[in-house]
Amino acid sequence: MNNIRHDKLLHGWRDPVATRPAATILLLREADEGLQVLMTRRSPTASFAPGVYVFPGGALDAADGSDSAQSVIRARDDQDAEHRQFASAALREAFEELGVLLAWQKGHDLPCPPHLSTTLDRSVDADFYRQLADANAELALDRTGWLAHWITDRDLPKRFDVRFFVAPMPHGQEAIADGAEQFDPVWVSPASALKRHESGGFDMIFPTIRTLGMLSRFARVDDVLDACQTQSKVFTSCPRGAHLKGKETRFSEDEMAYGELELVSPDGRILHSLDWRHDAPVALRSNLQRLTAPNPGMMTGPGTNTYIVGEPGDYIVIDPGPDLPEHIDRIAAAVGDGLRAIICTHSHPDHSPGAPMLRRAVGGNQPILGLSSGPHAAENSLFVADRELADGERIVVGDSTLRVIHTPGHAANHLCLVLEEDRLLFSGDHVLNGSTTVVGPPDGNMLAYLKSLRQLSEEPVDFILPAHGYVLGSAKAAMEKLIAHRLTREAKIAAALDSVGGGTLDDLVPTAYNDVNQALFPVAKRSLLAHLDKLVEEGRARKEGDRWMPL
Repeated sequence: MNNIRHDKLLHGWRDPVATRPAATILLLREADEGLQVLMTRRSPTASFAPGVYVFPGGALDAADGSDSAQSVIRARDDQDAEHRQFASAALREAFEELGVLLAWQKGHDLPCPPHLSTTLDRSVDADFYRQLADANAELALDRTGWLAHWITDRDLPKRFDVRFFVAPMPHGQEAIADGAEQFDPVWVSPASALKRHESGGFDMIFPTIRTLGMLSRFARVDDVLDACQTQSKVFTSCPRGAHLKGKETRFSEDEMAYGELELVSPDGRILHSLDWRHDAPVALRSNLQRLTAPNPGMMTGPGTNTYIVGEPGDYIVIDPGPDLPEHIDRIAAAVGDGLRAIICTHSHPDHSPGAPMLRRAVGGNQPILGLSSGPHAAENSLFVADRELADGERIVVGDSTLRVIHTPGHAANHLCLVLEEDRLLFSGDHVLNGSTTVVGPPDGNMLAYLKSLRQLSEEPVDFILPAHGYVLGSAKAAMEKLIAHRLTREAKIAAALDSVGGGTLDDLVPTAYNDVNQALFPVAKRSLLAHLDKLVEEGRARKEGDRWMPL
């Protein structure tokens, strides 16, 4: 919250409830239908998620990290103190709730006999770890893997910070619910559980649903355990909610809408609608509105985003959009007589034609700012600015400052803007949400594009407001991911040059873009050309007529 101007928040700020550490365990087995997981139904009177199907688990006890617990566990070297404490809690909960005991005979590579699980005291008042010691048993943490880390949504009145572990179901044991916290244990495949949930007969909460989705990729128990040991980092999420198509819907950090929810309602309250609107502006902050033009399509997504920066009486419009009078009229109605200037991020026909139309609509002489078209611009992308914006120039609107950054690549005259006080980047078409931008020579240049992208990744910004799609959060990570994606594609193109031995765009695109629908090949060829030109410019390929050859 240090970077947020609280007076610009639409809904103020409310501290979320503190979280309580907890752990859960996905007990797995293999059956005729494939991988199965043990699930159980929570008590209908539970204070959190009553009546839904979950994996066994619960809150950490002080004993889970105690010396007595550590003395009766068997763990791998790669399992650190955090893993050991939380996994101990998960296995303890599996025993208390379902009577399932995953343990070794002390000093031997033999599982404890199945009958031991029925002779130990399952009550929460019993000293679980003392009982293990007395039975010469060691909790089998070495058979667990850390699959995911879920933090309860910020809007909920009771919250947990939960580690999700996986382990094989001990041979010869049967799950018997305690009849207090858990009921009706059932073995089910991830796909079946998800299908039953969709049909309305198997209630689950969002983290359970998403975790089952992760689990559905595997066919064997050992595959799941191996993946947990080899993953570079554990998937971690604290979901956010929104209204979408008349329903309350949850999203994780890896989904396109998450950044927008973080921007609009950072404390996690469900107050924002994600339905795309073309009829009226959508407020994102008190000094920021987005009006999406009604020009959806393959290249524009839900439409071109026009951003209105400022507050009543003092507005700047960024990217007034295409030649659509109804869109221009809506912008004019939103700014009234408060329009001070119009800025175009670049001259493409879905961004700049609306600028003179908007000026006429408000009946003023506001300056149209930007960079005029370059000599290689297409005929439908001709644009002349009233005043050319200089790289690094600052434009003040009310108590906000927009700083100009020249970012050639997608177009020679492309620029981005940083709203410095709120750490927001208006990225035009340089960074999009949900797709990669097309870099089409000669006006587009891949070498310049990547250089501009690296420059943007060093800017002190938290959110990216693209010309198409929802707001992106974790700005630096988003741009680094985009750079990595472009370089991965470039490596594939270089490999295609070597494998094919050179060729035309038509020769190379099926190999270089074999992961793309063939219907998109005409668009892909534009970026392919940009990558090939970059390889030539860097001395890594050569061009002979309409053919490119590897060096």
